[in-house]
Formats: sequence, C-alpha cells, structure tokens
Amino acid sequence: MRTTQELFSLVGKTALVTGGSRGLGLQMALALGEQGATVVIAARKQADLDEALAFLAERKVSAYAVAVDLSKDEAATQLVDAALERLGHIDILINNAGASWGAPAEDYPLEAWDKVMNLNIRSIFQVSQAVGKRSMIPRQSGRIINIASIAGLAGNPPGPMKTIAYNTSKAAVINFTRTLAGEWGAYGINVNAIAPGFFPSKMTKGLLDKIGVDELKKDVPLRRIGDDEDLKGVTLLFASDAGKHITGQTLAVDGGVSAV
Repeated sequence: MRTTQELFSLVGKTALVTGGSRGLGLQMALALGEQGATVVIAARKQADLDEALAFLAERKVSAYAVAVDLSKDEAATQLVDAALERLGHIDILINNAGASWGAPAEDYPLEAWDKVMNLNIRSIFQVSQAVGKRSMIPRQSGRIINIASIAGLAGNPPGPMKTIAYNTSKAAVINFTRTLAGEWGAYGINVNAIAPGFFPSKMTKGLLDKIGVDELKKDVPLRRIGDDEDLKGVTLLFASDAGKHITGQTLAVDGGVSAV
C-alpha cells in the first residue's frame, strides 16, 4: 500500500498543458512540475511562453514550450507532434486554452460564436483525440483534465455578463468530459473536468475592473475569489494515482458559488 506522498507523486510523468503560459494554465503547470512531472506548455505567443519558462525554471520545474494557435485545425497535430518529440509520450493532458467574448445574445456576432466554440470545445476534442490515439490508448494509461467553468453549470445573473457562447461551450466541455470518460475508461484513461469560479486573469480583467473584487466577493460563500494556489490541489488529484478511481467528474472550485 502506497503512502499519500507516493500517490500524489508525479516523478517520471510527462504532461502537456494548453494555455499554459499564464493564469490558471501556468498555475496548473507549476503544480505538476512541483510534484516531479516534466511539462510542455503551449500558447499562442512566444514572448509569453518565454516568460513562463523562466518562471518555471526559477522553481526547478523541467519544462518546454510550443507556440501554437489552437483555433486552427492543423494546430492540434502540430502541437502533439512537438510535445511527443520533447516528452516521448504524454501521461497527462490539461486542456486549458480558451477564449470569451461579451455581447448581448440578440446581437452576438456569428464570428465571435465560432471563435469561442472552436477554441473552447473543438480544439479540446482535437487535442484529446490526437493525444489519445498517439500516446494514451497505445500505452493503456492517461489522465485528461478539461477546464470547464461554473459558467457551464448555469446561466448568467442579471447584469454585465453577456457571454452566451462561453457558457454554452463550457457546458459542452462538461458533457464531453463525461462522454469521453465513458468511452476511454476501457483504455485506462481517466477524464475529469475542473470548473473554476472567478479567478483574476487576462480573460476576467475587464469584468474585474468594471465590478470590483469587493462586489464579486459578496456572492461567494467563502467571501473570496480564487488565487494562484486554488487549482493546485484538484489538479494533482486528477493527474496522479491519488485520483485513479475518479473519472467523468466535474469539480467546481468556486468558493461555494455553485452550491447556493
């Protein structure tokens, strides 16, 4: 019987994190690296990736970077090619890359709808399919973690949030997670999702500036928003053998917002 330290260890494991150059993606990449995993982070901008690599190197994390735009169909194959070249195989995949667009539903541009859907759910399917076929299924082992959102669990309250495509895409991520877990469990692959609440990020900066942290905290049972440590624990649970009997689940990390 292994100790809890051994169950949570990722020594010798490899991981690919999309949207890994900043914010939640970088936090999760750091968590994996701190437990011993070698990580490939992917994002669109090389400058952001270089900064993230320096951040990870300072913390003794073994990491590589791949610049790629996952809104393009060919990008998933290119990314997995590059990740496998550096890692040899992929034990852990975190699908974190995403986008949002705010506009009233009656005026929502079709190009905005397509942009959000293509990155938030189409690219997750493409990357997961490529990693599954080329690494996880042949090895009969793997962990996939999809980043959903509490926006995928409910609609928006009255107010400035006008994000119909984002909410719809994140609801799709949740059911994609359930469905893929059911299909790929036979290959020893666990598929789970994390549904963050409000965390400071580039994506949420506009709303944070408009509403303010104090106002946002009023509706959170724990009276706080997420910070740069709050996804680490659940990431390690889903990525490690500590969570080997958990699949098809979505865990909200939101201070209790979705529970009330």
